[in-house]
Amino acid sequence: MPKVKTSRAAAKRFKTTGTGKLVRNKAYKSHILTKKSQKRKRNLRKQTTVDATNVKNMKKILPYM
Repeated sequence: MPKVKTSRAAAKRFKTTGTGKLVRNKAYKSHILTKKSQKRKRNLRKQTTVDATNVKNMKKILPYM
């Protein structure tokens, strides 16, 4: 069997936790920040886990994570 290539775009955007879950940054934090509240922008800074419905596809493009 040949090696499976990792999607480099995904590898730069996702990390794994100690228990093996995938972690991602939240969206909607790059521009048009004036109309967003401080609380909303503060919560967008935090990382969150990848939804369970997407994990199967993510493991396929990140085989060695």
